[in-house]
Amino acid sequence: MKSFCLLLLISGAALAQPVSVGVKAGLPFTDFLSEVQGNNTAKTDRYLFGPEVELRLPLGLSVEFDALYRHFSYTNVLNPSGNQTVSTGSSGNWEFPLVAKYKFPGPIVHPYVEAGVAWDALSGLKNAVLTTACGNSNVCNNVVVAAPTASSQTTMGVVLGGGVDIHVLKLFHIAPEVRFTRWAKNYFNLGGVLNSSKNQAELLVGFTF
Repeated sequence: MKSFCLLLLISGAALAQPVSVGVKAGLPFTDFLSEVQGNNTAKTDRYLFGPEVELRLPLGLSVEFDALYRHFSYTNVLNPSGNQTVSTGSSGNWEFPLVAKYKFPGPIVHPYVEAGVAWDALSGLKNAVLTTACGNSNVCNNVVVAAPTASSQTTMGVVLGGGVDIHVLKLFHIAPEVRFTRWAKNYFNLGGVLNSSKNQAELLVGFTF
């Protein structure tokens, strides 16, 4: 009975802590894709955005969960001087970081450090391949061939970061930060031509109430 009462008190104290909700947006410092072979043009759109929730705990501690979306596209050309094979594609990417934060004391500005884990997953992957074949008569034909399988699966990573939490008129918080993620593996692989990067760095700004 005592253990049950203690659990209720702890749960009530946790629920009584302020909860902030808002949005987080930012810019990646690193590209999503890395070239393996061929002549590649890979583009990671210069934005990240999504909702965030933060549970503020005693002693300057808090826990934050985000759902961040980005988009990327790519073009790969194999054998550009001969019979070319051009692969094009695009995909969305969802990232779900869960981090613990410690905020240093301050009247308005609170520097903080954070560490945690993240999960990543692709969404809406598209890929197409077009081959240009030229014969002895210099007549070239474009042939659509079966696209190589772009293997993908969710993966986990370790998150480290730091920033400042600024209280604005005691109404909302602005929190710019730099965040680094090291993924466990290259979970996107396009036929040994393009791989996802294991290292990821980004500049993020959170707006919460």
